[in-house]
Amino acid sequence: MCCSGSMCKKNAPAPAGGEDKPDRIQLLDALRGLSVLLMVAYHCGFNLVAMGYIPQKALFNPLLGVLQPLFAGIFIVLAGVSSRFSKNNLKRGLFVLGAAALVTLSSLIVQPDAPIWFGILHFMASCILLRALLEKLRVTMPFVLLMAFLAAYFNITRFPALPSADYFPLVPWGFLFFFGVWLGGPIRKGRFPRWFYAFHMPFLPAVGRHTLLIYLVHQPVLYGILWLVKHLTN
Repeated sequence: MCCSGSMCKKNAPAPAGGEDKPDRIQLLDALRGLSVLLMVAYHCGFNLVAMGYIPQKALFNPLLGVLQPLFAGIFIVLAGVSSRFSKNNLKRGLFVLGAAALVTLSSLIVQPDAPIWFGILHFMASCILLRALLEKLRVTMPFVLLMAFLAAYFNITRFPALPSADYFPLVPWGFLFFFGVWLGGPIRKGRFPRWFYAFHMPFLPAVGRHTLLIYLVHQPVLYGILWLVKHLTN
């Protein structure tokens, strides 16, 4: 079956070495969309546990104990891949950093006993800005990955945890981000199988294109719904 117009250009892999056509890849957007929806579901469950609507074992159990970091890791790897497609990682990193500051400010108002000092957005902003710096210095990804593995080998990854309600430290999560940066190279150059670029489905890719907005608004929306349910049922 042939295709024509922009859809064919959008789904076709870029020629090897051609890093001048950073078209969106729906499979990556779909995976990002799935990850952020699962994050919203997890936070909804967390809120329900905190408000006493469901028992703790419904959320804190061995299965979710495995799935939660798994999908967080996938989301972080995809963020690293996306940095390969960004035209300006410095601008992007500063924008995410501003959003992270807004999250911290909001958490200090809503939950002053458990503020978010270094959550997923703070982590993402730090990694993207570090990626921008490495781009400027022309540091190659094999060197970065080598340093990461050496850090793990010599056991220098045990930094004290911040008292943050949502905590994603640069070590070890940063290794996944920069693995994604490395993986994004062959992806952008069209070296993956054709089906990887031709993947198409409704809904999830659209969600994946708005993950930052969803992250910023989902908790206020969830709190609003739970507040409404609580007052309607009392």
